[in-house]
Amino acid sequence: MALSPGLRYMLIATVFFSFMNVTVKLVPHIPAIEIVFFRSVVSFIISYLLLKGKSIPVFGNNKKLLIGRGITGAIALILYFTTLQNVPLASAVTLQYLSPIFTTLLGIYLVKEKIRPLQLFFFVVSFGGIIMIEGFDARLSLFYLLIGVSSAFFSGISYNIIRKLKQTEHPLVIVFYFPLVAAPIAGIYCLFNWVQPIGWDWLILISVGIFTQFAQYYMTKAYQSEVLANVANLNYLGILVGVILNVNYSHQKNKKILKEVENGRTQ
Repeated sequence: MALSPGLRYMLIATVFFSFMNVTVKLVPHIPAIEIVFFRSVVSFIISYLLLKGKSIPVFGNNKKLLIGRGITGAIALILYFTTLQNVPLASAVTLQYLSPIFTTLLGIYLVKEKIRPLQLFFFVVSFGGIIMIEGFDARLSLFYLLIGVSSAFFSGISYNIIRKLKQTEHPLVIVFYFPLVAAPIAGIYCLFNWVQPIGWDWLILISVGIFTQFAQYYMTKAYQSEVLANVANLNYLGILVGVILNVNYSHQKNKKILKEVENGRTQ
């Protein structure tokens, strides 16, 4: 059975978000808000050039909702990057993918979309999974659990705003407002807490921005094309991808540590 355009867009977005997760883990020494700043600058430039190239007004029509999307998205991303840098990749991704639950439940009130009882059941099961993660993963503290859940909550608000803007705004305009709001917020922090990127850090930080730009664009198109509950459910594929990538990341990290230990013994 062929997938609808909205589901295809979300699948593409999920893949790009997964790549973004890995690149963020590669720069644990760079503060999360500084990564958000680099991501915002890259996204701002790309979005602005594309909007100008298509002759689309960059500031859109419903500026209040667009700014609200930018604020909630910025808060969600800062909190998410914080969890990415401080907890195992699979756990951070799983916490973030509570956002489909918040997206769907908030959608009942914000965009008046209905939810089926079976969907509610699976959402409850998802919450149970988060409780299991907190119980079995000793590396996940209560503090970072709350940070992760808060990130998912603000993401849910942001995605509902995207849905409300489907009739008035081009997807690129919605994407553009994210860095427009996030860059100044993150930039002020960076003025007083700057950590100088070195060598490959620059390429990794730029890659975070590029991967997120594609992910945000296709995610926005998905939420504008499909009922929230249907599209949000596909986000859970990111958990599987996160587990796979986390295994590979941990393997490479362990190899690096072993190599450093062996080099230390031979010196």
